[in-house]
This record gives sequence, C-alpha cells and structure tokens, in this order.
Amino acid sequence: MAYNNLLSEIKASVLYVTINREQKLNALNKETLSELADVIAYAAQNEEVRAVLLTGAGAKAFVAGADISEFAAYSGEEGEELARNGQNQVFDAIENCPKPVIAAINGFALGGGLELAMACHIRIASESAKLGLPEVTLGLIPGYGGTQRLTQLVGKGKAIEMITTADMITAAEAEKIGLVNHVVPADELLSKSEEILSKIKLRAPLAIASAIRATNAAIRYDENGFETEIKEFGKCFDTNDFKEGTSAFLEKRKAVFLGK
Repeated sequence: MAYNNLLSEIKASVLYVTINREQKLNALNKETLSELADVIAYAAQNEEVRAVLLTGAGAKAFVAGADISEFAAYSGEEGEELARNGQNQVFDAIENCPKPVIAAINGFALGGGLELAMACHIRIASESAKLGLPEVTLGLIPGYGGTQRLTQLVGKGKAIEMITTADMITAAEAEKIGLVNHVVPADELLSKSEEILSKIKLRAPLAIASAIRATNAAIRYDENGFETEIKEFGKCFDTNDFKEGTSAFLEKRKAVFLGK
C-alpha cells in the first residue's frame, strides 16, 4: 500500500502504520485522515493482519493535532460535517476494528492526536510524551470523540479539567489516571508494544474480535453490553478456534488458532 502521508508494512502479522508528516509534527490533514480510513479498513478485512501498531514519525510527535489551516474559515455546518466524517470514517473505525490497535505514543499527542490515541484499544507512551486537548484555546472543543473517550477513560471530573484548562500532562500522569496503559523509555516503546502484541497473537482471533465488540458495548448508551456479551459468547461456540482451544486444553498442548 502506497500513501503520501503514511508508511505501512506488515511484519509478523502486525500492520505497522506510521503517520509520516514529521515536518508538520504529523498533524492530521484531510489527506492523512483519508489514508488512515483506508488503512484501517484494509486491516479489518485482511486475514493476514492480526493487529495494528500505530505511531508517528520522528521523536517529537505522535500527532500534534489537526491541520488548523484547513478548517480556519469553516462555517458551523462545515465544522459539524468535518467532525462527523472524521469520527465515522477514522476514529470510530479504529475503535470498532476487530483487530487490536495499539497506539505507540512517541511524543506530543495533542488535540486530534490524543483523540486518535484514545480511539485505539491500547496505549503505550514514551516517557517524554505529552498529552492534552487544547481545543478551547482556539475557541473550539474536541470534535473527534475527545469529550466522550476521555471521560470514559479518566472520569468526568478529570476530563473536564483537562479540556477546560487545555493543560498538557506528562506520560507519567497519563498512566496514573488510566489514560495510557504503560510508560516506557523511548527506545523501548516499540518493543513494549510488540511484547503485548506477541501475546495477543497467540490467542484466538475471532474471540479477540468478539471481546472488542463486547467491551465497546459497555460504554454505549444505546446498547445493552450484557446482552452483547451473551451473544458474542454464544457465537464463539460455532468457531473452529473454540474447538481447537478446548481440544488443546484437554490434550495438554498449545493451541494453534487459524481465525476460523
């Protein structure tokens, strides 16, 4: 896959995606968002891909926000369309991807960059990373799910404090409040992400997809999460992976899952 603003490569069943606008601190412009939508759709449908590792080019930024120059003159209607399209095509698509997506936060994750990381299933941060939602300094609020996902991850009080002050927080504080899963030295960022993915790849792919759907249902007002879990649990029984997993357990051997 060839993109203008992304680097992508499949290695050991993991799709590595790097946002490659280092000179712009990997800011999200329309083209980059379109390419992210495409690569996530590809990952979701490609049986070779078991997981996605998303990071930013260079040492300074994961994604330092959206490309403000593209929407500075927008009307309210255009702004609403921008947010709706971005959420539907990119941020919600990442959250609902049946393959686990890890954000390896290598630097600044601000505005749309933090929203992108929060849409991922797991977040690993470099010790030097800084995170925040500074939109109110522009007379805006987060528009790519930031108000919702931040509240879900850290609670209402902390979310309102971060959004209304526009303050950046350190990686250590982000870990303390549950915004990121792990904080590691910069030179261990990818290896820590790969360590987690190596464990995930040993597990049943269809069960992982079911787990993602059921867990996402826990935070949706229009869905009964318990009912979703029950249905996804039942669906697992009809898979070859379930038969392999139970057979391997009973035969005291390692399971070999094929995602079928």
